[in-house]
Amino acid sequence: MKTQELLKLLKKNECELLRNVSRHDIWYSLKTGKQLTVPKHKAEIPVGTLNNILKDTGLK
Repeated sequence: MKTQELLKLLKKNECELLRNVSRHDIWYSLKTGKQLTVPKHKAEIPVGTLNNILKDTGLK
């Protein structure tokens, strides 16, 4: 999944951007109460990283 697709998915599923750092964004999931780190330095997010992000948001 591309980074831009993931960011759209996070916005639709009750996640808020907390901080915008140079290589990563820090997001907060209102559903689970967890903070997420989303890498911006790669066009494609690795599968393991993507699965962990989706688990922390409650989507998987």
